[in-house]
Amino acid sequence: MKSVVSKLSLETVWGQYQQALKGFLHSKVSNPDDVDDLQQEILIKTHQSLHQIQDVESVKAWLFQLANRTIIDFYRKRARQQRDNDLVADDLWFEQSQATIEQEMSHCIKPFIHALPEEPSQLLDAIELQGESQKLLAEKVGISYSTLKSRVQKSRVQLKKLFEECCTLELDQHGSVIDCERKSKGCSNC
Repeated sequence: MKSVVSKLSLETVWGQYQQALKGFLHSKVSNPDDVDDLQQEILIKTHQSLHQIQDVESVKAWLFQLANRTIIDFYRKRARQQRDNDLVADDLWFEQSQATIEQEMSHCIKPFIHALPEEPSQLLDAIELQGESQKLLAEKVGISYSTLKSRVQKSRVQLKKLFEECCTLELDQHGSVIDCERKSKGCSNC
């Protein structure tokens, strides 16, 4: 027995449901250009699969289900692209830039750390210059990790004050140094 739907042409189905589909797409996607692209994609998929529909009564439900899956695929693809673009364009560039600035400032950091009182100087020397883990250092000196973290924060505040006396620091939104300029030539720490 031949399917009733096979007698329906793509033009007939599309003509009947095109405006309703466009309204549906606009309710799910804000960019009109994306709506047009999605509508084209749904038209192509309809052309490729319309012959598989067995019941004329299910054409509308099938078409809107197809549209819904196409929208889901659209947002998944966009999320993957955004994630990939963010990783390549922003994150890797930021990490590279941060390492460069730290390298440029490394010759200047040590004298500032050593200009601090003995305890904060030793603490920041171990963590910032030697790269020692805060947890391991806390165990080594016999204090709790939270106490050590608190002392490190206080020491960093003291270090920042020394830097600000000598240099103008430019920070990013995360508080990381992105540029540094000497205030005067009379600074004794660098």
